[in-house]
Amino acid sequence: MNGWLLAAGVTAAGVAGVHLIAGHRDPVRPLLASGLADVPKRTLYAVWHLVSADLVLAAAALIYLAMAHHGSGTDLVALFVAVHFIAYAAVFLVITVSAGWSKRLLRLPQWMLLLPVAIMSWLGTR
Repeated sequence: MNGWLLAAGVTAAGVAGVHLIAGHRDPVRPLLASGLADVPKRTLYAVWHLVSADLVLAAAALIYLAMAHHGSGTDLVALFVAVHFIAYAAVFLVITVSAGWSKRLLRLPQWMLLLPVAIMSWLGTR
């Protein structure tokens, strides 16, 4: 068993849980109650659900990889998940830094949840 990948998978499952609970309460409910036109509103809602599915599938993949025998594809898939989560974290960091907010790194703290999954996934490939 690969402890780093298991830790990454469990953390990713936690991230998915936070996304589903806090994400629905904070950005989704106000979005759905907004006066935004129906098509963009529903498109953004669909994108939120796509991210939900993506996070759950990444967690499942990491947990499966942690339990699987270390084969030739394990490292490649784990590395892909690591890069995937680094990209997600980078998007949040770029948006928060470019927004010019005070305490900007804390305004959209999602990167703090995503980056550990990336690091542990990468360490699981070593």
